[in-house]
Amino acid sequence: LGFMLPYTPLHLLLTELAPGFPEVLVMTSGNLSEEPIAYQDDDARQRLGELTDAFLLHDRPIHMRVDDSVARVVNEKPYLVRRARGYAPDSILLPLSTAPTLATGAELKNTFCLAREGYAFLSHHIGDLENYETLRSFEEGIRHFERLFRVQPQRIACDLHPDYLATRYAQQRAQFEGLPITAVQHHHAHLAACLADNGWPVDPKDTEPVIGLCFDGTGYGTDGAIWGGEVLLGGYQSFQRRFHLAYVPLPGGDQAVRKPARMALSHLWAAGIDWEPDLPPMQELCYEERTVLKAQMERKINAPLTSSMGRFFDAASALMGVRQKATYEGQAAIELETLADPAETGFYPFEIHEDVIDPAPLWEALLANWRQGVTIPVLAARFHNSVARLAVELCQKVHLEHGSAAAALSGGVWQNRYLLERAVPALEKEGFRVLVHHQVPTNDGCIALGQVMVAAVNPL
Repeated sequence: LGFMLPYTPLHLLLTELAPGFPEVLVMTSGNLSEEPIAYQDDDARQRLGELTDAFLLHDRPIHMRVDDSVARVVNEKPYLVRRARGYAPDSILLPLSTAPTLATGAELKNTFCLAREGYAFLSHHIGDLENYETLRSFEEGIRHFERLFRVQPQRIACDLHPDYLATRYAQQRAQFEGLPITAVQHHHAHLAACLADNGWPVDPKDTEPVIGLCFDGTGYGTDGAIWGGEVLLGGYQSFQRRFHLAYVPLPGGDQAVRKPARMALSHLWAAGIDWEPDLPPMQELCYEERTVLKAQMERKINAPLTSSMGRFFDAASALMGVRQKATYEGQAAIELETLADPAETGFYPFEIHEDVIDPAPLWEALLANWRQGVTIPVLAARFHNSVARLAVELCQKVHLEHGSAAAALSGGVWQNRYLLERAVPALEKEGFRVLVHHQVPTNDGCIALGQVMVAAVNPL
């Protein structure tokens, strides 16, 4: 739920008070779920005709669809969730001059980016590239930006995942136009985007490797697994994966994303904790579904491995009985954050074995508290506090080994204000310089900017 004031003459007409007219309007974008907004009259009538009672039209044509921007206020500053109208296509100053480059971004929350000389032009929010309409909007946007900014790409950058539509577009265009292409690992792009967002120098002689706390829902890893709970060490040119959340199965793939209860049982299974019948996820899933789920994990059938921090939050939400099924992206984690008691200071432990973060002790302690009748707001707060403390501990370990004293926080999990407002001061108290996003979102809306930077510092 967001709030807005009228900012166009049309809005003022709609909000003029009249007898019997509401003082507050509930508004939503003109599109079907998972599709881009309709911006042409005929398209709107065709796609939205069955959903609306009337259309308010204008004789001035719209040349480019652009969503509303969305931001949160964190530490009294705007923190972008979706960069669109009012922000895009404002240029972003880069710490180097680059050849004309096109970066096609991520599959989810897609933005693309054009860059030339010392400037990047990050697109407005395109959306999830999951259907033809959104892909067409993506392609139209690229053509529009190339005309607007007079950029003819000489190289292309894309995600490492071979099956993303944005990656396929990049590969096909690179092949057709004979352009060099750079595939960038998802979380490396997160790190590079956060560095660029903060004007971090390019020359390694001017700076040190940065610790990247890249926490999100999904990203294709160099080992073929689904990454998402990553501690990287590096910069624009390269990275090392120093720590990661222990791999657990993602039973049923997207089914586990839509049903946090499945992720909860997956985490318990991986931790060697029994599925007690009174647990909320056990109450949610029927016997047959639990049987199939267990067989999937044991036999490794449609159960890819993931180190996702986003799915880790989903599992916690389900175990506490907050959310077992998600009807929109991030619902389980959002509701968990909302319930967390800001006055609670308790936390749960993790164990770290070489480069693997083992959450089994956390699950055992959390379930013990739950059985003792500890309230959900306290459980939720302790869970968040645990992740914030983990971030500090991991940075300290990397600092002791490599001397790095700067930490970059990127990835969709860092949209969580409760977590961010605890992790940042705790890291700063330990002497770390903390880099967070300012000009671009911390979610996958920043990926294209990171891809531009990685491509720019790697030779053609």
